[in-house]
Amino acid sequence: MEQVRLGKTDLTVNKNGFGALPIQRISKQDAVYLLHKAKDGGINFFDTARAYTDSEEKVGEAFGGMRSQIVLATKTAAQTADAFWKDLETSLSKLKMDYIDLYQFHNPAFCPKPGDESGIYDAALEAKKKGYIRHIGITNHRLNVAHEAIESGLYDSLQFPFCYLSGQQELDLVNGCKNADMGFIAMKALSGGLITDSAAAYAYLGQFDNVLPIWGVQKEKELDEFLSYVENPPVMTEEIKAYIEKEKGELQGDFCRGCGYCMPCPAGIEINNCARMSLLLRRSPAASQLSEEGQAKMKKIEDCVHCNQCKAKCPYGLDTPALLQKNYEDYKRVLAGEVSVQ
Repeated sequence: MEQVRLGKTDLTVNKNGFGALPIQRISKQDAVYLLHKAKDGGINFFDTARAYTDSEEKVGEAFGGMRSQIVLATKTAAQTADAFWKDLETSLSKLKMDYIDLYQFHNPAFCPKPGDESGIYDAALEAKKKGYIRHIGITNHRLNVAHEAIESGLYDSLQFPFCYLSGQQELDLVNGCKNADMGFIAMKALSGGLITDSAAAYAYLGQFDNVLPIWGVQKEKELDEFLSYVENPPVMTEEIKAYIEKEKGELQGDFCRGCGYCMPCPAGIEINNCARMSLLLRRSPAASQLSEEGQAKMKKIEDCVHCNQCKAKCPYGLDTPALLQKNYEDYKRVLAGEVSVQ
């Protein structure tokens, strides 16, 4: 059973984190069943957020009377101290718990620090002093904010996208956290559905002793895969290494990694999904992508004002507006039945 210590904290957890964003989409009964099965199977780190609609409530329903048996992380997207305290109070109530192990600032556009205008870091220090939270973390999709958080020495953990499709930029963050004795929590460990072999994904991340992957779980069959890795963690082999290299080769060029560095879009386009829709349609079940909601998201591409902000911010040098249009044209062909997908 592989364990990960979250940096300089006293938190040591199984190297399979449960990402509780997807349980928004299932019933409370089904969510509680999955959460209990995960805990009973050896997973003891659970990550949710105030912004994940009823996810905290479902986690609270599952673990309200089992506080000592799990390590719990949640997040606040608050921009002011008043909003911070409101979020914290709500989270504690929904989670049915009197403290949170890891309280994270949820993807802020800046790196919160003591004495800044927002006041949210000072509020977190006060909450820690009062025993409501044990450790302070930050999640992000921006390289500059992530580096600033590491260099500041103010945070116990960083949550950032990381998988075998990542580049040197993300590897630098992983190494930076290790050198700073910060925990590194890998979100999007399956690259938002592009990676379909979870064993290869785990084996890659298993090479980093300071990385905790969190897997977004919605279905029991998904959970069963990750539970099998608790006792039998996949390790890197020459076969898996060759498979990963093949995957990287197939996704070279104009492949959007979904990192979100280009966001937000002034036209409201969900770039980090729309710019890789062709891949999503072919590498994961297409039904949800072709729903009315999915069609509405893709249609937003028609509102592109060609400001090129996304292109300028892409760390991989992609021509994002052109990539959006290419994916939109392919999407329309799939909708029309001219191209078949799974």
